[in-house]
Amino acid sequence: MAKEVVLVTGASSGIGRAIAEYLHKKGYAVYGTTRDVSKYPDFGPFRLIKLDVNSAEQVRDAVKEVVGREGQLNILVNNAGVGITGPIEETPYDEILKAFETNFHGPIRMIKEVLPHMREQGKGLIINITSIAGYMGLPFRGVYSASKGALELVTEALRMETQGFDIRITNLAPGDFATNIASGRYHAPVKEGSPYQEVYQNSLDLMNAHVDSGQDPIKVAEKTYTIIKSHNPKVHYRVGTPLQKFSVFLKKILPDKVYEGMLKKHYKL
Repeated sequence: MAKEVVLVTGASSGIGRAIAEYLHKKGYAVYGTTRDVSKYPDFGPFRLIKLDVNSAEQVRDAVKEVVGREGQLNILVNNAGVGITGPIEETPYDEILKAFETNFHGPIRMIKEVLPHMREQGKGLIINITSIAGYMGLPFRGVYSASKGALELVTEALRMETQGFDIRITNLAPGDFATNIASGRYHAPVKEGSPYQEVYQNSLDLMNAHVDSGQDPIKVAEKTYTIIKSHNPKVHYRVGTPLQKFSVFLKKILPDKVYEGMLKKHYKL
């Protein structure tokens, strides 16, 4: 029996790499993507291919390469994403657009490209890696929250649109994990004399501390494998600390201003 083929975007480091390596060990034929393959000349154990999810041409080429090599593409893990922080008023608009381009439009490009192949196969699975931050508007992370929240909602629509094709689509929202996302994300500069200067710097320090003390990304990989083995995946999955997952539940049941007050207290606003 041929191995199931998995394509994981943004797999050169962090959560994406953890997922790809874990699934490789479980016996899947895994392809990971990165924007610049030349940075990883001796990469292993899975195959790493060139892909910038912001390029429609590279999306087509990457999917074509995998299908050409393997004759199938069973599972897509939409993991590639970027972080962005800053007061919305002071965040350059081109950076806001870039974040949405990667975090929202990129996964949609991938989905649109793989759906015809999966439909022809008669089955498939798409897992969109979102974020617990996508369930709430976090101060100084509003653009990131919005981009991930938008992907959550699109996934809900896609599940219903593709229900007749035996293609399963779901979201997996991680909390804070120990990765290099903080070093790679866009930070709106803390401006001297800005009305946001002190409160933004304090919030930024808190965010970085959360990532530095975050859990091992292997937990996201394990949850991904659980989803893959499920015959009927749920709409939403979350993985993180009990408090991070509980925060989503509280958002559902608490009055808006009460929940807002909790967030402000947490971020010392």
